[in-house]
Amino acid sequence: MAILPIITLPDPVLRKNSAPVERVDDDLRKLADNMLETMYDAPGVGLAAVQVGIPRRIIVLDTSKDEDNPTPLVLINPEIVTLGPELRLHEEGCLSIPDVQVEIERPSTLTVRYLDRDGKPQEMTAEGLLATAIQHEVDHLDGKLIIDFLSRLKRDMVIRKFKKLAKGETGKAPQAAT
Repeated sequence: MAILPIITLPDPVLRKNSAPVERVDDDLRKLADNMLETMYDAPGVGLAAVQVGIPRRIIVLDTSKDEDNPTPLVLINPEIVTLGPELRLHEEGCLSIPDVQVEIERPSTLTVRYLDRDGKPQEMTAEGLLATAIQHEVDHLDGKLIIDFLSRLKRDMVIRKFKKLAKGETGKAPQAAT
């Protein structure tokens, strides 16, 4: 398995709609395994393929608290079928927007339909953190980020910060303070 580089803001690939997975095969399972390894290493509770530069509809998750007994999930072509009526406020972070936390209110339960790592159709009901993580990762597949839940002013501030950081990483010398 390999740890993949995680794409961060302001990379435009994060705003792409991810294409459906056409075929579940060994290459896709290897991608899922590499995504899980990357997510655990980061560390995070979820990762969408678009976050590693592959705009395909696949997400991996593990919201278990026990590092000794991980419960990894691979959802291929996930589709949220129903959202529960109760809302849950949760402070969300994102591996593609490091050090930014956003309080987001989302439905606390959901039902999701997907293909498992063997390509078999599945349906699952989730609640709490798992329901939040699924919604967060499905948002990624649709080009939506946690900063989209912020006011325009706060969102623009975060985007400016990451654009500045990206310029610094491209080898351009930062301006000396005078």
